[in-house]
Amino acid sequence: MIQAPVRTPGTPYHVAVIMDGNGRWARARHLPRTEGHRQGVNAARAVVRACASRGVKVLTLFAFSSENWRRPHQEVGTLMELFVRSIRRELPELEEKGIRLRFIGDREAFSQRLQARMAEAEQRTRDNTLMELVVAVSYGGRWDITRAAATLADQVRHGSMTPEQITPEALEEQLSTKGLPDPDLFIRTGGEKRVSNFLLWQLAYTELFFSDVLWPDFSEDDLVQAFDCFAGRQRRFGHIQEQLVGGSGA
Repeated sequence: MIQAPVRTPGTPYHVAVIMDGNGRWARARHLPRTEGHRQGVNAARAVVRACASRGVKVLTLFAFSSENWRRPHQEVGTLMELFVRSIRRELPELEEKGIRLRFIGDREAFSQRLQARMAEAEQRTRDNTLMELVVAVSYGGRWDITRAAATLADQVRHGSMTPEQITPEALEEQLSTKGLPDPDLFIRTGGEKRVSNFLLWQLAYTELFFSDVLWPDFSEDDLVQAFDCFAGRQRRFGHIQEQLVGGSGA
């Protein structure tokens, strides 16, 4: 059995990442945008390894948004091919290290070949427990919430639940992240400061960290900087400071 590393105090349990800046990285080097995406895969591999070694239990990577389908056809095609190859190449290491792979998003938008690759990877890693790697592909937060709301509406229509039974907990059960805790730390690289339709429901109380580093250059040192920033924050979840330290206050 693979020995899980000890998660030190201040290390987030669930980290969510928008891997931004691949195109700008390539443009600054007079390279095709697709080369930036290829280098971004290397950065993703390094972050997965670093999170696993530091005791992070869930890592969610935003690989391809529902809006990314609007990009040039050639770039989308290259991304899809890169995605297929990455699954095939990374799967043996994920199996070896005990990392479970899970995909969230609208799979029906992908080719049958890619859907089969995704299903195979999930099946082969389903019993792994060291860390869960969640890859959001063809994903959008509004899509996720809308789909969950439609499912609840359908249940009300068929009489299996009443409108009064629609609670935040009931909606969460219909989200694509069912069974996962909300992210503790959100990281976005590339200098942009927005969440871009990523995990809109799940990020309600997540600590946000924005890095100017373009994703292909994002290293373990940059990850540690984000973790250190997270460790220094006080998460109150609507309470006041005195309540958290056992005092009283208003």
